[in-house]
Amino acid sequence: MLGNLDNEVIFKKAFTNKIVFKAFVRDILGIEIEVDKIETEKKFDPKIGYIDFELDIFAESVDKRMVIEIQRIEYDYHFDRFLHYFLMLIAEQQRTAKEYNVDQTVYVIVVLTAPYTINEKNGKPIKDEVLLLNFNPQNLKGEIRDLYGHQFVCLNPNHPDTGTPQQIRDWLDLIYQSIHNPERPALNTANEGIKMAIELISFENLTPEERTQAKNKEAGKITIAKVENAKTLDIAKNAIQKGYENEVIADITGLSIEEIEKLRQEE
Repeated sequence: MLGNLDNEVIFKKAFTNKIVFKAFVRDILGIEIEVDKIETEKKFDPKIGYIDFELDIFAESVDKRMVIEIQRIEYDYHFDRFLHYFLMLIAEQQRTAKEYNVDQTVYVIVVLTAPYTINEKNGKPIKDEVLLLNFNPQNLKGEIRDLYGHQFVCLNPNHPDTGTPQQIRDWLDLIYQSIHNPERPALNTANEGIKMAIELISFENLTPEERTQAKNKEAGKITIAKVENAKTLDIAKNAIQKGYENEVIADITGLSIEEIEKLRQEE
């Protein structure tokens, strides 16, 4: 049985392992990297952009040419937050006003474990398994000029795409199966990184301390979810009292029409 990669403790145990980290980076980004230290809960001092943000998993290549950060997101964040992390990692390299060169290439990988709830500006829902952003400019002919190389990758296994390359599919399957099918996961153990990750997060290989920490994290998530749900219900009830239509309330709260109708009957 696998530990749940939606759990912060389990996720960090897997992806701070050098074999797993290097294989993940190779398969997702297509680059080989040698790292000395893999940090968790990374912060910068002084703060960047006046915001005290924290990085889940952070590493620099031993030749100081690459910075790679991995974020695990258990619920849907606005993309502005991801973009902020990405830009601040680039800005952090500019130590003084006289130094504008960015010597290291920055890579940010965001792993989302829940379906997207956000839409494009035109209202179209986002349902992509893999989203890519790079900072290289292109001319009017669409030809890309390789000036920077910084890349941002967003992975969401809840929106499967048959066009996803197999090496990326292996990791998306690992994440999804650990959450939804932990007892009988169907995974590619021929991938050395996947095989090592499975070994690390297998329930029998978790220490008593890790199991306790993981349970505490789950309990915290449940508490937060209950509080958020109570707030949502209060907003919906208030909107009902003010005479809003079901469709408007659903758009505001994310509740279904059926849930809203049930609340109306309780009023």
